Amino acid sequence: MKIGNIGHSLLRRSWALLVAGLFANARGASVIEPIQPLQPVSGLDPEIVALGEKLFHDPRLSGDNTVSCAHCHKLALGGSDNMPVSVGIRGQLGKINALTVYNLNTHISYFWDGRAATLESLVSFPLQNPLEMGGNWPEVIARLKKDESLASAFGKAFPAEGISRHGISRALADFMRSLVALDSPMDRWLKGDKSALGKQQLRGYRLFKNYGCIACHQGQAVGGNIYASMGVMGDYFNDRKTPLNKVDKGRFNVTGREDDMHVFKVPSLRLAVWTAPYFHDASAKTLEEAIVVMGRYQLGRDIPSRDVQDIKAFLHALAGQHPLLEVAE
Repeated sequence: MKIGNIGHSLLRRSWALLVAGLFANARGASVIEPIQPLQPVSGLDPEIVALGEKLFHDPRLSGDNTVSCAHCHKLALGGSDNMPVSVGIRGQLGKINALTVYNLNTHISYFWDGRAATLESLVSFPLQNPLEMGGNWPEVIARLKKDESLASAFGKAFPAEGISRHGISRALADFMRSLVALDSPMDRWLKGDKSALGKQQLRGYRLFKNYGCIACHQGQAVGGNIYASMGVMGDYFNDRKTPLNKVDKGRFNVTGREDDMHVFKVPSLRLAVWTAPYFHDASAKTLEEAIVVMGRYQLGRDIPSRDVQDIKAFLHALAGQHPLLEVAE
């Protein structure tokens, strides 16, 4: 689903009506929430996931054996690197802010511009990007095949092919599928524990819905399932005062359609409190700044400071737990 400028504005207004109706705590009525609890992952082969975890931390996937997936996606710190752009092989700077690799299971696509339709296809992009890992499949496969223990593990997991592009991509994809941060305060509240959210967090959630943030940030991942224009209610890129570059074109780079200019996949907010800076261009250094910018350019509203703090408190309630995630509230 893509939301253009007019469509997004209409959707925002529609959500305001829904908030006043379906999402209100009307006496005797069932409350339908636009956010759903994250669910545990099932059906993954533990051996393949374990292989994927090893590969995620293996710099041999890069052209010069120096950069792994974990180099830019630090799992203990929220799954991104908290930098405006990541640093690849030979100290080269990337072009866009790295997204978290947690809670990807319900996403419509991957990367800001949605160029990867599956997690398996995602793998090739950073691996072969000369600014990032700078590798190529034949060399990576040949290098890994020299590792007898790894070759043996792949032989068990993928007996028909051993170490291959398909197997590497599948293992990394299944490992990323396993990275679901569960049991957040919001999830517990949604499941019926009405003591899980504090008063400020509840105010923040009401404001999140009333302002219209929920129009784009909903579902299990609180985002990740639609595309939207950056600057629905104002000219974000003109006001930014910095030159436009290729990544600012967003989904246009994938489709070539003019109405996809400056359109991006809506990011998940599940771990937003740990993944500053924000937006594809990392222009918002803090969560407070990001909330204000979103209010102004996506909703046409100036959000006062108290409401900003309440919404921030709610966003803290979205962050769940995972054994590899060490950040804490």
